[in-house]
Amino acid sequence: MYVEEIKSRHKNKIYRSFLIRESYKEKGKVKHRTIANISRMHPAHIVQIKAMLSGEGKFLPNKELEISDSREYGASFAFLELAKRIGLDKIIYSRREQWRDDAMAMIVGRIVYQGSKLHLSNLYMDSALWELCGHEYGKRVNVDNHCYLPMDRLLERQEAIQKELAKRHLKDGCLILYDITNTWLEGEYRASEIVKYGNGKGGKKGYKQIAIGLITDKHGCPVAVEVFNGNISDQATVQEQADRLAKTYGIKELIFAGDRGMLTPKRIEEVSECGFKTLTALTHPQIFQLMEKNVIQPELFDENGIEEVYDPENPQIRYLLCKNHQTMERERETRESLIKKVSSKLEEISKVKRKRDPRKVSARIGALLSKYKIGKFYEYSVDESGHVEWSLNEELVERESLIDGCYIVKTDVDSSVMTAKEAVTGYKSLSGVEKAFRNLKTVALEIRPVNHKKDHRIRAHVFICMLAYYIQWHAMELLKPLFKSDRDSSENRWSFQVLIERLKSIRKQNLKIKGVSAGAKITALNPEQKRILDILGVKIE
Repeated sequence: MYVEEIKSRHKNKIYRSFLIRESYKEKGKVKHRTIANISRMHPAHIVQIKAMLSGEGKFLPNKELEISDSREYGASFAFLELAKRIGLDKIIYSRREQWRDDAMAMIVGRIVYQGSKLHLSNLYMDSALWELCGHEYGKRVNVDNHCYLPMDRLLERQEAIQKELAKRHLKDGCLILYDITNTWLEGEYRASEIVKYGNGKGGKKGYKQIAIGLITDKHGCPVAVEVFNGNISDQATVQEQADRLAKTYGIKELIFAGDRGMLTPKRIEEVSECGFKTLTALTHPQIFQLMEKNVIQPELFDENGIEEVYDPENPQIRYLLCKNHQTMERERETRESLIKKVSSKLEEISKVKRKRDPRKVSARIGALLSKYKIGKFYEYSVDESGHVEWSLNEELVERESLIDGCYIVKTDVDSSVMTAKEAVTGYKSLSGVEKAFRNLKTVALEIRPVNHKKDHRIRAHVFICMLAYYIQWHAMELLKPLFKSDRDSSENRWSFQVLIERLKSIRKQNLKIKGVSAGAKITALNPEQKRILDILGVKIE
């Protein structure tokens, strides 16, 4: 038997038929008869049947089988499926439209690839992400139509999306966490109303920046993000966020937790006007003020428990006194090390006897004390000849050491609603917002460089990063057992980045047999990949 290909032409079009034929002899003559018509079979199957009947063996030789294309599939598929499982796609927009799929591609692309929108659009041959989001594989994605325009649509929907997230994660009387950070930008932003010079956090100076305010639930799950002018102070953003929670999201009687430098007495008053309670901590000067008023004493701080003190002028306010031994040792060692270093440098400066410009000497000392941030412990003078006299205020150092490792959580939440332990734990939960900022600003999501010059695109970019973290947060919650077992072992195998790389090695490959397309195949899952997908609740068919 053999396969015969029959070609026929009709109206300038060629038609092909494939028949399984058999040769036989009848009365000494060789004749042929048709066993089956296989024209409607897949071309790859026809090639295989032809190879088998020609005696080339049961299996197709390796030289006839080729992988024509290979692209990343596993990570893109897994996080898109997870986003659908948690309902993010429908929160973005209730109906499936191409712009929504494009937005999902950029959000998941933030987790899997980072980089610019142009970079993501150029991965159309190397990733199945765009293909999974409704685009034809191998066809370049138009960055204007499928990145920038969907960004604009997403920004138009931001308030509605965040309102739905608040409805899902925030309830009346709940604890919310709020903090603010900034990220610096490079290039020209002359037309921008939000990119400004400001006091950069993390020691970055001399660059324009934007400020980013983030609201999360008590577990650190992101609910809303806001971009502010780069020169705004943290506390100046509080009232706007409280008003949004009360009026836009309709939350009542919540507990607003913010850092000690943010929730000043004036800001607490503004939050209270919205009907909210507050949870924050005192600065060192505020702690000393309470000590001077004899409201608290240093001996009340206990490493083994929380001391609860009510404000004598306002009994609704509770001060929760805490002490951490490790922090105490660290603060003491740090201060002693800095004092030793600064004193040594001041001694070098004061030993110079030659005449110097007093302004330059004063500037040098000022820069030294500013660098090490312990200027309050020193007194110095510079005479007309540039000679220096300095001294260390030992009494002030001793006073400061009294509260090493000590902190005070301040709240107006009634003890029947939130115990002292719950209040302290709630304040410590602000580390969840700090964790979110670390993920947004570092290798996990890489909010910068911000490759946009228009304010509305900068806002959309930040919003995309927040939604990407929303997916990542849910993934991390599901993956806790994996990371816990890894910590308990000696392997130290897993991090979120390693996990992504494991999923990225699941690839989709196009096959050809003797140049004929034989469809696509997903690479087989190894035990690690299967375990990760099972934990995420994702199944790759």
